[in-house]
Amino acid sequence: MRIVMKFGGTSVGSVAALQKIVEIVQRYKTDGHEVLIVVSAMSGVTNLLLDSARKAEQGDEETAHQARQTIAEKHASATLELLGDTPVRDEVLAQVNVLLNEFEALCHGIRVLGELTPRALDVIGGLGERMSVPQVAAILSHYDTPAQGVNATRLIVTDRRFGAAVPLIEETATHSQTALQPILTAGQVPVITGFIGATQDGIQTTLGRGGSDYSATIIGRAIKADEVLIWTDVSGVMTTDPRIVPEAHPISHLSYSEIGELSFFGAKVLHSQAIRPARRENIPVRILNTFEPDHLGTLITAKASDNGRAVKAITAIKDMNLIAVQGPGMVGIPGIAGRVFTAVGQSQASVLMISQASSEQSICFVVPKNQAPQVTEALKEELSREVERRDLEHVQSHGEVVVLAVVGSQMQGTPGVSGTLFGALGQAKINVIAIAQGSSECNISLVIRQTDADRAVKLLHKEFGLDQPE
Repeated sequence: MRIVMKFGGTSVGSVAALQKIVEIVQRYKTDGHEVLIVVSAMSGVTNLLLDSARKAEQGDEETAHQARQTIAEKHASATLELLGDTPVRDEVLAQVNVLLNEFEALCHGIRVLGELTPRALDVIGGLGERMSVPQVAAILSHYDTPAQGVNATRLIVTDRRFGAAVPLIEETATHSQTALQPILTAGQVPVITGFIGATQDGIQTTLGRGGSDYSATIIGRAIKADEVLIWTDVSGVMTTDPRIVPEAHPISHLSYSEIGELSFFGAKVLHSQAIRPARRENIPVRILNTFEPDHLGTLITAKASDNGRAVKAITAIKDMNLIAVQGPGMVGIPGIAGRVFTAVGQSQASVLMISQASSEQSICFVVPKNQAPQVTEALKEELSREVERRDLEHVQSHGEVVVLAVVGSQMQGTPGVSGTLFGALGQAKINVIAIAQGSSECNISLVIRQTDADRAVKLLHKEFGLDQPE
């Protein structure tokens, strides 16, 4: 089998984690698999890089100097423990030093110009992965698993949307197969930078949120992998947040649709965008724990498993605002819904949920709290005449709300799920402000007060039997 593995920041962030990578890769190689790995920056490095760049824009260059020292020490410590005082270690640290020189030079230029462009931010944001790759490749090779570092700018071809670039599928497949097949044929492990790609003329881009996971599934699709393994610091996708419900446990099997819903509504193990390339080619994805590699984790495939439960997981997104447009005149105003959606779209806010009354007398949106002012202003400007004529009421924004999502593909065709859901919340006197459910019936989304969020999650987790292991 051809397997793409992605190791996140915590999985490359310490000596113990790097030792686990060696053990995991060796195990799969011994079993006869072709292995490619995608790596993130060491934990904390990307935040240091980006924070330094933003401080440089404000005239502060000292933060970059301090960040350089911290990052250099992280790599020096890990390589000394695993490579010893050897020429191989010297070569790795020399490559890291070159990239740190580039980082400081970029921050100096940003301070002088007083401007941090999206293009510069992408270059700086990807430096951590470029430092991680030679380190991981050298460690694998040192422990008798020949590996070769590969910069993903040679593989993943994207558009010019800096900060959230979109891969060009055919070009990426051609570049990836051409660059990676000779390495695999030679029996080596390609170690690939996560998070980054490049435009057709070679300008570096980043893939946005969930970038390294996205890199793994993009590469998996491009080289026709049999499976993509996402190694992280938890043993799969949980039934809910274990910080809220200690009885939460990993889910053994989810469908692409279910993980898409859970990722969109707050499950941080895998970003919803990252599942798309695997879904298009029906490539299984498994979420595994680097520190407990024998745990089966969560398998994600096209078809959902029937574990006897209509609901698989409960998740909640906090710090949201509900913005409502309503009024009796909405029914008689042609195209009013289209204008509302257009105004919200032009504000470039992330809309997590939409609910509309069948009478068309009200439409409400849920957006992140920090984006609520721009959405509200866009709607007020678009609908000012209708408000003046009193066809519509003033646009209202309600803060301190939470989107609660109940997810499970088996809800479709299972009678009584909604009755159980709303009955339990009603008995607990938890008020439901708004409701949305897609035609797939894979997800029922509710808006409730933030003060009720944890209580609602605990209640529903138990009500649907999720406190008991599968």
